[in-house]
Amino acid sequence: MLFIPLLVFSDHLAAEQSEQSEQSEPTKMLVLGDSLSAAYGLKQEQGWVSLLQNAWQDQRIIVVNAAISGETTDGGLARLPRLLAQHSPTHLYIELGGNDGLQGHPVNKMRENLQAMIDLAKQQNVAVIVQQMQIPTNYGRRYNQMFTGMYQALASDNQLPLIPFFMQDIALDNALMQRDGIHPNLDAQPIIANFMQQQLSKILIE
Repeated sequence: MLFIPLLVFSDHLAAEQSEQSEQSEPTKMLVLGDSLSAAYGLKQEQGWVSLLQNAWQDQRIIVVNAAISGETTDGGLARLPRLLAQHSPTHLYIELGGNDGLQGHPVNKMRENLQAMIDLAKQQNVAVIVQQMQIPTNYGRRYNQMFTGMYQALASDNQLPLIPFFMQDIALDNALMQRDGIHPNLDAQPIIANFMQQQLSKILIE
């Protein structure tokens, strides 16, 4: 008579252990970006990526910052296979293309690189998030439109979330920019972190 209850208890225990196992695997977002995400001119812990990680300490979300200053889509694509193997992320956040644009690289080549990154991630069941990028208007209206439109088309064609450019308002405020006029300063980092937390929480936190 005791045999059946023991089986029920065993099944219940197995279910609990399975649930705990699932809960033990946190969301891990790999940030593949350039100097805007690499805390250029600041200490790493002062950058928006580190501030975002601090804000998510209780959400079981790990943020791995693989952004490096000067990175292009060529460099990001070359590094991505190793980064995916090393960190096994659940999500890939791509913040690249700004340096390509500043160097006048062909938009079609940038798109090919970004698409290859997306394909690599999807092959490993990694969800991809794309960051809309912008460049100064002095690169010409046609190039700017092609550059901006490329991200929108890429996200649409791959059915990926597209995060609005986090520098759009900050870049217009000298009080939030470093002397080079390109990189956000220390005061801008919490603003970016808060914006990105709002945007990414919709994707990472159900």
